[in-house]
Amino acid sequence: MVVCVGLLVSQPAQAAKLKTYTQPFQNTTTSLSGQSVAMNTYFIKMDYWRVKQVTLNLNFQISQLSDRQLSDITVSVNDVKFASFRPKRQTGLQTKSIKIPLRLIQGQNNLRISGQILNAAGKRDYRLGQTPANWLTVDSHSSVNFQYQLMPPTKAIKSFYDHFSGPDTIANRNSVIRTPAQATNAELAASMVVLTGESRVITTENQQIPVTTLADKTVNAADYQVVVGRYQHLPQRFQRMIKRQDLQGQGQIRFIHSQGRYYLIVTALTDRLLTQTAKFVANQELMQETQTASEAVTDETQTFTSALHYQGRYQLTDTTDKLVGSGHQERSYFVSLPVDRNNADGSQITLHLRYAKNLDFKSALATVYVNDTAVGSRHLTARRADNDTFTVTLPKGMALGHSFTVRVALDLPVQQPANSTNQETPWVSIESDSVAAIKSAPGNDLLFSNYPNLFLKNSTYDNLVVVRPKTMTTTDYATLTNIFNLIGNYAQSNQGRIRLYDHQPSADVLKHANVIAFGSAKQNPLVNRLNSHLYFQYNQARTGLLSNEKLSIERLYGQQIGTAQLLRSPYNAKKGLLVVTGASAEATYLASTQINYQRNIAQYSGDAIVVDPDNNHFGYRFKKNKLIDRQLNTRAVLSRHSQLLLYLGIALAMVVLITVTLILLLGKHGRLHRRPKTAKSTSHSHKRRRHHGN
Repeated sequence: MVVCVGLLVSQPAQAAKLKTYTQPFQNTTTSLSGQSVAMNTYFIKMDYWRVKQVTLNLNFQISQLSDRQLSDITVSVNDVKFASFRPKRQTGLQTKSIKIPLRLIQGQNNLRISGQILNAAGKRDYRLGQTPANWLTVDSHSSVNFQYQLMPPTKAIKSFYDHFSGPDTIANRNSVIRTPAQATNAELAASMVVLTGESRVITTENQQIPVTTLADKTVNAADYQVVVGRYQHLPQRFQRMIKRQDLQGQGQIRFIHSQGRYYLIVTALTDRLLTQTAKFVANQELMQETQTASEAVTDETQTFTSALHYQGRYQLTDTTDKLVGSGHQERSYFVSLPVDRNNADGSQITLHLRYAKNLDFKSALATVYVNDTAVGSRHLTARRADNDTFTVTLPKGMALGHSFTVRVALDLPVQQPANSTNQETPWVSIESDSVAAIKSAPGNDLLFSNYPNLFLKNSTYDNLVVVRPKTMTTTDYATLTNIFNLIGNYAQSNQGRIRLYDHQPSADVLKHANVIAFGSAKQNPLVNRLNSHLYFQYNQARTGLLSNEKLSIERLYGQQIGTAQLLRSPYNAKKGLLVVTGASAEATYLASTQINYQRNIAQYSGDAIVVDPDNNHFGYRFKKNKLIDRQLNTRAVLSRHSQLLLYLGIALAMVVLITVTLILLLGKHGRLHRRPKTAKSTSHSHKRRRHHGN
């Protein structure tokens, strides 16, 4: 009753406040060439927003040679055009603010920006010329701004979850995960399970949900808080709201509204049930389906995550996308993935095209780009004009992250160039069954280009052991948050095992687990013991890092820098071991800032990272043999070339068979050739004997 009354009373007060949220474009800065160009991106509207106004803030630049009286730009949302304008008569970056009609706004919205960029051939001659100077650049700082009233959560857990995971909530630092002040290793592990479940599904790439303790007063103002801990370690005010007898043989998820804040209590009497309950919270589908204020979780509760409704195929366009006009034209499609990919090995893009038959097919061409990297081209032909399907394979090792852009560039020349792009022919249609089939092959490199995939198996964390400082500071919590935020971005399932230690684990654990150690050599006994294996080693007093063949380090500088290093585990040569360390908790945190988001880790292809307080960061490669398992690499090579080996085997067998056949034939021919001579010799012998007898 207390929860319901609190929600009802607070609703009018919260609903009266007008809030704003600016959603930046997910795309990177995109340049499109051609007389007729278009690009796609998307933005979302949360269900708990009562939207009052939506504004597109478009930052763009067009060719300095373009004619402002002829060029134009059109904006559409969800395939409905609503605004067109001509660029200003100025060079450089321009900004255009356009109000989007509220009737067009849905939950997830497709925004298209298309343009006709035309150049003048001379001061008085406005014949349209097709050159590389026909271009439009849409800057990544473009955004969609919402003004809305915030509808407070209902009493259902699903309503809390929507608010807690909302991009506006996270951006405004109103979401936080908290543990008891002196959290046990099991409580920390459970909180990391919750964090990875959140980082797997949140749409923001620039913010994360912090994990800290109930003693950290800096986050007390957060409106939405998930508290993870065993019942006996919870504050009294939460214990009074949950009966101990309700926790016999089961964990509990309880939504509480108290003192103007919304809390989701995740608790149990045992470590095992606490972990099981945390896995329920890490399952987006289960949380979005829970319509009650409390949920019991037992050992039999099925908490495993589904495949996120994603089978690796992404449709580029929902409807047929038609391009009309001669010359060079482009379309850009934004692809958002449910989990990050640090390689695109085996990924393909299939385009289904139809096009006019009046093209100059000697030079008509379609080219596919991924993040401005050309991945394949195809000549257009009259024979395939009514139904042309082709597939390009993405380069091995290409990092895609959480999203990427597919750009289709079409060169549509005609025998006699037309005077306007508004003519009905030539044309090309990109059909709706054009898809990007995305997957990642398991990597075998002990490098940051393969991190954190080398710690994942079957799309989840693979027996992950984290060795932490014995006493955790607020900064240590921030480091731990950074480490698991990235892992959650790549983990597709919540069924992996996470264990934390505040001391050095046994040799058996270190041998069979994937190990991450963070903290200074003085704080963390495992880091101290691994010092001789580090690429950047500590001095004898363990107060700073020393110079090596890659970097000269001044004494005070060595006390301030942090480093992340991917080692070959001295406990198991077929496993990696990540060390995130610095002479202080603050220095260690600096190193973790480069392994928290995909956009950061993608900068590094070596096995060591160094970060200083001025945010200068450097990557290095030390190990000569990058392979985790040489035998695995050999098997992979054999597997990739199995068909070739089969053909070679068949060819070799045929050569052997032909050789044996020839030998047998030659042998038989030799015997046949020798037999007549023997017979003739015998005949002569008989004749001689008869002659002597006479």
